[in-house]
Amino acid sequence: MRASKRPIYLDCNATTPVSPEVLAVMLPFFTQHFGNPSSSSHAYGWEAAAAVENAREILAEAIAAEPTEIIFTSGATEANNLAIKGIAEAYLSEGKHIVTSQTEHSAVLAPCRYLETLGFEVTYLPVGADGLIALSDLEKALRTDTVLVSVMAANNEIGVLQPIEQIGKICRDRNIIFHTDAAQALGKILLNVQTMHIDLLSMTAHKLYGPKGIGALYVRRKNPRVQLAPQLHGGGQERGLRSGTLYTPQIVGLGEAVRIAMQERKREAKRIGALRDRLWQTLATLPGVHLNGHPTQRLPNNLSISIEGVDGNGLLSGLQGAIALSSGSACSALNPAPSHVIKALGRSDRLARATLRVGLGRQTHADDIDQAARAITDAIASLRKQKGNRNRQVI
Repeated sequence: MRASKRPIYLDCNATTPVSPEVLAVMLPFFTQHFGNPSSSSHAYGWEAAAAVENAREILAEAIAAEPTEIIFTSGATEANNLAIKGIAEAYLSEGKHIVTSQTEHSAVLAPCRYLETLGFEVTYLPVGADGLIALSDLEKALRTDTVLVSVMAANNEIGVLQPIEQIGKICRDRNIIFHTDAAQALGKILLNVQTMHIDLLSMTAHKLYGPKGIGALYVRRKNPRVQLAPQLHGGGQERGLRSGTLYTPQIVGLGEAVRIAMQERKREAKRIGALRDRLWQTLATLPGVHLNGHPTQRLPNNLSISIEGVDGNGLLSGLQGAIALSSGSACSALNPAPSHVIKALGRSDRLARATLRVGLGRQTHADDIDQAARAITDAIASLRKQKGNRNRQVI
């Protein structure tokens, strides 16, 4: 345990540090190349515009898209809102039915619930104990007035990878638009909007060592051409779909973060997956420790466990100072309710609250994993001992 050092950081599904390489390419665009990319009459604007287009090309190449199909946003939350609300408004005359899953991020569920207040119907597909939707359930849910299916590529809490290619084909065969939230997936697994039949794809930078506050939405332009109603109105930037002065330093950082992630994807997935398995092999020997989600169809850096016989808050408190991790989504950390994702797997409220999400990263090494395994094991043993003592006192 690290007495005088900062805790071991194992919360990379919440956010990651900006890498030095990313920061280095961003800095000149704050002070030297500070022009507005929309200023087309002088060199300052040309420099900024060229940097923006370079980043656009990097993102497009990463997902097998065209650069003109990349729309920059403030992050995945805005991208999800633009995709879901934008489709709902643009295709209002064709139907008011949307299909999503029960385990989506709140940035998908909240827009869907908002649309329900406007008269839309939303079908929330259940998942199995492994966190996967059943394709048969999806097919049964589709209707003639279904305008959108939104299913995330990789879950932010349990790391489960949904069968995106099969979902995309089902939607394409029925001429239904398919959106996927790929905030956790980009740079970690292979994404191809062509072979996976994806029409809209949300991205963000801060999950892969880029800056916070920047993301993008892929919007298909042909076969089929997807129409979106803009949710921000103004100067008409980003094909009129997302007005506002482009944040050049952040966009440059997003591009560099994606470039590095794609370059290192296979090697890092193998390294970090082995470390994740090493941690699970230790924790799996403890009684009453349950793996959340599919054992293999998951992100290489994610491990989610629920633990019997311990208090969730007490568990996190007992690990403070040793390990920095969370119980689930960082976006719902202030919500006292048990995780909707863990509950959807069939876990009880008590088990859902006694959950740890471990997110490994580039900075994670074998000694970090061994120390984390000891710290978690010790914390579980201590809490169970305290509970046993209290029970004996009551008796």
